[in-house]
Formats: sequence, C-alpha cells, structure tokens
Amino acid sequence: MNRLLVPLMLCVSIAPPAIAAEDHKPKNGGVVVETKAGDLELVAKPDVIVIYVSDHGKAVKLTTASGKVTVFAGTEKAEAPLTLVGDKLEAKGSFKVAPGNKALAEVSINGKPAVAARFTLN
Repeated sequence: MNRLLVPLMLCVSIAPPAIAAEDHKPKNGGVVVETKAGDLELVAKPDVIVIYVSDHGKAVKLTTASGKVTVFAGTEKAEAPLTLVGDKLEAKGSFKVAPGNKALAEVSINGKPAVAARFTLN
C-alpha cells in the first residue's frame, strides 16, 4: 500500500489547482457584490447611481430590469427607483456618496425574482 501512496501523493502535489474562472473585480470603478442574479457593480455619483450586471466577468444582456436603490449616510437616506437604460440600471437623484456610506439595491433582472445587494461605498 505504501508503494502506491507515495506516487499518488506526488501526483496530487504536482497537479495544478482547480480554480474557477471567477472575476468579481469592478470593471467600471465601482463596488461589486455577488448575488444569485449575477455580479452587481454599483457606481455611485452625487446625481446618479448606476448598476452594471455581469456573470463570471461577462456583461449580462438585460431585456427587463427594475428595482430601487437606497443610499444611507449616517441617519439620512436617499431612495430612488432604478430603471433600465441600455445595458445598465440607473437611478437619478441627490445622493451622499462619501466613502463608508452604505447602499442597498433591490433589483429584478430578466424576469427573475428580485435580489438584494448591500454595498459599502469607497
């Protein structure tokens, strides 16, 4: 049995690790959160919140999408509806987008059940 164990251990230690091709890095300068609907990247500006949707690093084609976003700044909060604009979701309004502020997005994408994603702005 020891004669088989040593070659087997050698093969296992040499074999490359199986790494899934997961790419959860922001592509648009925002903050990425992984959800059941895919990766949501929130890009926050004082007058607009944009959410990009991707799956394993590739943009998801959005046929229908809607939802709302809420930005929390201390005890204050600003809420706005998300609408489909091309290949992304947008919410227009007045938002406090300082680092450390929180955002909650609730989105329904391509007829699937709604998902919630929590973001910490940077």
